[in-house]
Amino acid sequence: MAVFVSYLNEACIIISAICFGIGWGQIRKNRVRIHRRWMLTGVVFAALFFIIYALKTFLIGDTKFGGPKSLNTFYYVFLQSHSVLATIAAILGIITLAYAAKARFSRHRKIAPWTVVIWFITAATGLVVFLLLYVIYSPGATANLMHSYLGH
Repeated sequence: MAVFVSYLNEACIIISAICFGIGWGQIRKNRVRIHRRWMLTGVVFAALFFIIYALKTFLIGDTKFGGPKSLNTFYYVFLQSHSVLATIAAILGIITLAYAAKARFSRHRKIAPWTVVIWFITAATGLVVFLLLYVIYSPGATANLMHSYLGH
């Protein structure tokens, strides 16, 4: 189950990045309505990613890195870098979306390119994490957060 949910999660994040890329291309052509639709579709997929990720982490648990011990430090440093970027991207995404919703387009235009570039980097690093966890190496054990919290 954890592996299926992880594949679904990865699909959501990649689809969101594709939508954001198309939306960015549309605004560069001054197609505002089409831009808005693609960006909102990307936001929906990004939100689905977050919801599924949070539920998976809480209900199923986190999967440990199953690759060689010699790569543990690299993997966990890379994972933490990805997590920091994801947090920054999410915060910038909310701010960017709020500016657009409030029709504060001069501010939206200033922050949006930074937001989308950081989102692309986050999606790419997330794909690397996914590949390392589920494709290149066999997944490690999955520890349920609630069980870990309760000491089981």
